[in-house]
Amino acid sequence: MERVDDGGPALSGPGGLSGALADALAPVAAGSGADFSVAVLETGSGASGVHGDGSYATASVVKVGILAALLLGAQDEGRRLTAEERSQATVMIENSDNDAATALWHTIGGTNGLGTALARLGLTDTRGDERGRWGLTRTTAADQLTLLRAVFLDDSPLSGRSRAYLRTLMGRVTARQNWGVSAAADGTGGRTRLKNGWMPRDATGLWVVNSIGAVTTGGRTHLLSVLSEGNADLRAGVTLVEEVARTAVAVAHAR
Repeated sequence: MERVDDGGPALSGPGGLSGALADALAPVAAGSGADFSVAVLETGSGASGVHGDGSYATASVVKVGILAALLLGAQDEGRRLTAEERSQATVMIENSDNDAATALWHTIGGTNGLGTALARLGLTDTRGDERGRWGLTRTTAADQLTLLRAVFLDDSPLSGRSRAYLRTLMGRVTARQNWGVSAAADGTGGRTRLKNGWMPRDATGLWVVNSIGAVTTGGRTHLLSVLSEGNADLRAGVTLVEEVARTAVAVAHAR
């Protein structure tokens, strides 16, 4: 049995940011035995690009989608989250608590509920696990960037209150999980907001390591999703994800 971790944007064409990402990330790919994909958006200019179109297991980055689905459902019902739902959402995002994620997974209707909600948010290439294991949901970096747009930008089915709530929790992730896309931030202002996911695959012993979120560099905000699989261990995966994140944001920032 798989172990889950414990803890459509308009993309530039080959001649634009996507091409620049491919060139900049070629040495990273050549030096790694793992597979990875990245999508980035600089929110001020709207410049965006993607490198890699593979499908990856989400691990715990799916928890952002689970909470988005919960919030959409509450909006439809004209209500706020219950005290229990808020408690579960808090530990699910801030501490990556799996029991809370499983509880909310059932609340939103499992695979079907997640799929319906994510389709409303514009995701087109995210698929639930046939056996309903939320950590084995499959997604792409481009789809995760679409989800981030729905969380961080105004043109979204999520209400302003729902978006602010999600962003707040993503900004309070426990310090020991503050890795990944946060490596691309330069401390010039603005809080990094993120959610990471990591798990070993039973069949191979190799690791899935993912990170999604918003970072500030040079006073500009970048939405960023980095997905990877085939890492030798968690540390190697974190190192790869952070190198990819820094490279992608540097390329986007230079456009």
